[in-house]
Amino acid sequence: MAKEKFEEIIDQICQKDQRYCRETYSFVREGLDYTLKTLKKQNGSNARRHVTGQELLIGLREYALKEFGPMTKTVLNEWGIRSCEDFGEVVFNLVDSGILGKTEHDSRNDFKNGYNFDEAFVHPFRPKEPLPLLNSPAPEKKRSPRAIRRKKNSKKQPAD
Repeated sequence: MAKEKFEEIIDQICQKDQRYCRETYSFVREGLDYTLKTLKKQNGSNARRHVTGQELLIGLREYALKEFGPMTKTVLNEWGIRSCEDFGEVVFNLVDSGILGKTEHDSRNDFKNGYNFDEAFVHPFRPKEPLPLLNSPAPEKKRSPRAIRRKKNSKKQPAD
């Protein structure tokens, strides 16, 4: 589809459904392309095939993390995407406008309960262990038994 035609259709969609901004639709379209390429690599086939809702959710997650890193959830939330169901709404707006196709088995329900956005987009960037606070005291160094004995012995010697 020509870019101009795609842009016109997105304008029409955004006038009807103002929950999601223009970037959301471009992102989902790019995420679909990313998912198709990933599936082709995995299967070793060049044949174009239908992508299920679950496959698309996985692809959109990977693509979003690759594109936006730790800012992924913030960017998606800014665009109106707060759950997998929102991805489904965007996909079906594209289906209803004729940009994307669907099979008789596809439905908005395919996008329900896909993944938790915090676990999918925030958790991968959390530190593995807590970072020390800047003003906290440094952890005490462990001393060897030999160093402890030396310190004790140095205290026992009489002063001259």
